[in-house]
Amino acid sequence: MAVKPLSAGAARAAAGLVALLALATVWALSHTRPWQALDGRAFDLMTSLAAPRTAHADIVILGIDEPSFAELGQQWPFPRSLHARLLDRLKADGARAVGFDVVFAEPSTPAEDGAFANAIRHGPPVVLAALREKTESAQMALWTEVPPLQLLRDAGAVPGQVQVAPDDDFVVRRHVAAPDAFAQRLHGLAGLAPGTTPAPGEFIAYAGPRGTFDTRSYYQALEPGLLPPGFFRDKVVLVGRAVRTDAELTGSHADMFNSPFSVADGGDRLFPGVEIQANLLANRLAGTGLRAAPTLWPVLLVGACCLLLGLAALRWHPGLGAALAGAAALGMWPLAYGLFTHGVWLAPVAPMVAILAFYATQVLWGYLAQRRRALQVRRMFAQYVPPEVVQTLVERPELLRLGGEQRELTLLFTDLANFTAMSEHQTPEQTVAVLTEYFGAMTPIIHRYGGTVDKFIGDAIMAFWGAPVPDPHHAEHAVRAAIDMQAAMEVLVRALVARGLPPIAMRVGIHTGAAVVGNVGSANRFSYTAIGDAVNLAARLEGANKAFGTRILLSDATAAALPGDVGLRHLDTVVVKGKSQAVKVYTPCTDAALCAASARVVEGFYAGQWQSCEAAVDTILALQPGDAAAQRFAQRLLAHRQGTDGAEASGPLALDKL
Repeated sequence: MAVKPLSAGAARAAAGLVALLALATVWALSHTRPWQALDGRAFDLMTSLAAPRTAHADIVILGIDEPSFAELGQQWPFPRSLHARLLDRLKADGARAVGFDVVFAEPSTPAEDGAFANAIRHGPPVVLAALREKTESAQMALWTEVPPLQLLRDAGAVPGQVQVAPDDDFVVRRHVAAPDAFAQRLHGLAGLAPGTTPAPGEFIAYAGPRGTFDTRSYYQALEPGLLPPGFFRDKVVLVGRAVRTDAELTGSHADMFNSPFSVADGGDRLFPGVEIQANLLANRLAGTGLRAAPTLWPVLLVGACCLLLGLAALRWHPGLGAALAGAAALGMWPLAYGLFTHGVWLAPVAPMVAILAFYATQVLWGYLAQRRRALQVRRMFAQYVPPEVVQTLVERPELLRLGGEQRELTLLFTDLANFTAMSEHQTPEQTVAVLTEYFGAMTPIIHRYGGTVDKFIGDAIMAFWGAPVPDPHHAEHAVRAAIDMQAAMEVLVRALVARGLPPIAMRVGIHTGAAVVGNVGSANRFSYTAIGDAVNLAARLEGANKAFGTRILLSDATAAALPGDVGLRHLDTVVVKGKSQAVKVYTPCTDAALCAASARVVEGFYAGQWQSCEAAVDTILALQPGDAAAQRFAQRLLAHRQGTDGAEASGPLALDKL
């Protein structure tokens, strides 16, 4: 049963390489737009779950909304003198700073512009929206600055860039890390706590959905009595359009954007740009921006989970491994959410998929490895053990321990008497044909009784019971197989004689004992076999049949393991060649009288009851004239009477002297 073995180390290395390839693929895919869109949806969901946060108390929004258009009776754009009135009212109420998320790039009438400039000059610190417009051509993309009017800047207004940075799915999730950003400018003019400056790519920690900040209509700030006195004291006031629908405020002038909450609401609730600026300012004031987790974090996290899953695959049930993989993947979500609420954004999709991909590759590799092992087992044992044993080995590969193990086996050796003489009168092809016929007749019988055919050695067969699948009745199965093999041999011999070939006979030796069984051989070639003293004794017993004229000879260890319905004839106690320990030997027998007489012969001889022994010998020869075992005892009794060989006459039969 020689096969080329699988290297366990190489198999594990290959599995690890495949898993790393899967992880690398996931990591590469995580930088593609579709994948980043999934991460964006995860961010949106976490933003919705974490809301509402506490809105910054120092920020108030004045929305240029539908009620303001109705109350003021004005169309857009409002007269700049109206904005001047607003600044005067905010100054009187003690506002800390004012930011207009409105672009005043084009001049109005001199009177209107002058009124607005004068209010800026004498009012609270003011930031006016500035833009960078992009013009694209086939050759290049050109950015053009669109600042507020020079007149307004000369009056003290500070320009602040109001561009936002939507992701590829048009959802605004990130800060624009620019020193001239609108919120950054307003933060500086307000004179509040320093807060933090966002890092490039930092995410916006939204306070909540639309309306989370204290928002009032534009017109309410113009009319005394509509808001409590001192309502704007020490507040940073943001002024911007907050219309929900307006035919005149569409496209690039609508100043409405998708936010994480817009996605959660199915895209029905867009976010006014002024509220996004309020969130940006609040992040700077409170230092509550969301920083992306270091790249090494998810790598280490996924690596640790994969290591644990790999160890689990080696030690635990696959079902538990699947549960652990699912728990580890799903556990990324609460972990990422916990980090999210503490100001760290760890995109959970890639780690979740990476863990599942790792486990999937391990399962797939394990399945393929199991298929390969099953194929190896079938290839190794299909010709030597019964199909049901092969299936058991496929289902329970742990029964095949690498390197071998000690087990109690029953071993069987056969040899053909007169085969050499017969082969001398045949061509090699004819000899091989006879052997093939012989092995073809014997092997199914061994298989039928659950035996393993170890090897064919010339015209000999070595087989054993009790491995690779344990067999509590291995001794009985071996003996019954030997009996059936002798019956099949009689049929085979008759067929050979009918073809003009000389008769042959099969001798069988059987012994039960401890042997090492398993994969034995070199690193490049091994076979599943049994080795040890028990193997040698079984082989010696096969040859010992010649001393007793028997066809099957088994040891006392085998006899002791047989059930009572197996008839045995006790032949003698022998010492085989190369051994010093005596062994009682038996042969199957269905003649009760013969078995009883043989028992009296052996018992009487070794007890020194010579007359009883001699009488029993006579009984055997009467029952079975020419019985070789009885004749040998008769010779030993004669030697005892004549005193010619005292040791042989009273002790175990030494087969090496025959």
